[in-house]
Amino acid sequence: MLALYQNHGASPMAGPQKRRSGGIPRGLATTGPVLFSYGFRPFFLGAALMAIVAMALWILALTSGLPVGGSYGAAHWHAHEMLFGFAPAVVAGFLLTSVPNWTGRLPVSGRPLMALFGLWVAGRIVLLQPDLSGIGIAIAIAIDSLFLPALLLIFAREIVAGRKWKDLKVLIVLALLSAANIGFHAATLSGEHGGLAQRLAVSAYTVLIMIMGGRIIPSFSRNWLNQRGEKRFPIPFNTFDTVAIAGGAVALGGWTLLPESRLTGLIALVAFGLHIVRLGRWRGHTVFAEKLLFILHTAYAFIPLGFLAIALGTQDYLGANSVLHVLTVGAMATMMLAVMTRATRGHTGRVLAGSRTTTLSYASILLAALLRPAADLMPNHMTTFYAAAGLFWIAAFALFVVEYGPMLTRVRRVGLADR
Repeated sequence: MLALYQNHGASPMAGPQKRRSGGIPRGLATTGPVLFSYGFRPFFLGAALMAIVAMALWILALTSGLPVGGSYGAAHWHAHEMLFGFAPAVVAGFLLTSVPNWTGRLPVSGRPLMALFGLWVAGRIVLLQPDLSGIGIAIAIAIDSLFLPALLLIFAREIVAGRKWKDLKVLIVLALLSAANIGFHAATLSGEHGGLAQRLAVSAYTVLIMIMGGRIIPSFSRNWLNQRGEKRFPIPFNTFDTVAIAGGAVALGGWTLLPESRLTGLIALVAFGLHIVRLGRWRGHTVFAEKLLFILHTAYAFIPLGFLAIALGTQDYLGANSVLHVLTVGAMATMMLAVMTRATRGHTGRVLAGSRTTTLSYASILLAALLRPAADLMPNHMTTFYAAAGLFWIAAFALFVVEYGPMLTRVRRVGLADR
């Protein structure tokens, strides 16, 4: 798996100057639109646009009563679209570009990629106003429920064909997300909140971050430090990381099934300690100068903070929404934005260095990550905190679209300066 992360020049996907075994430059289209030459292009751009539009509609729903989601319910629509609309698009973009590197097989591109992306877009459209679309809530849910299983089947085919059995854990995560999506829809239709399905989805994403973060963060940091002649490096993946991931997975399982249990809180405190130590082993302070690297460490810091929030939640010091948003906005969204920026630069041949615009986008998502959980702690100013967190969220992804949209939709000509 570490073959994917050979040098500092490698983001989760390396640049187009490197060729796959089939001789196809990665990131470049052979036929058809550039946007559909590789999975990261349409799905990263689609995820960012989705993040902007969905948050803007949610703010309007809170402030003006905009009936977004129709009979599905505005609150249910918001929760669903963040967990099962925005986030799966980022995961799809990452995996559709990474799995071919793992298996040595040709990537999904051209018309098949268009069809898959179209299926994702269809789910977003039909759930926006299922009553006005004329198809009804049941068919809208059925359409939305197709994307994650389709993604699962694609990766199952690729991993089995490439005989990469150690990467089967990706299929487990996608299976859990598929089940959580269907469970969320079922709870919504029955008039329930869908909290179990939400926690299952967040736990699946968090486990994925724990696994992939432990591979890429110390590897990228070591390579960057080595290029600068440093002698003290992050500790690479070893048995301690396995223990930390296992402890975190157990804590997340407890939170998913028994979020108020004192035992869950105790296990979460153990996981908090394990992941604080794990993060410290990666020496994040030594890469502060390179924001593309430092944001990865910062995003991972929300993992132990999430475990601490779970523990505090079992003692009624934090509400369920605050606990949820430490992980969703803090760990998930921040890590996803970090991966989207780095991978886009690396895979389109740009210099792996954070620009001012990129740094501003990071600052914006971190402010959103801090303000959103704090909103539940200050009921007298809750609406103000909601709006501020939403606006910083929009700013983060709008800045991404402005800077990285052209990189995702165009072929970079040799000799042109980086944007």
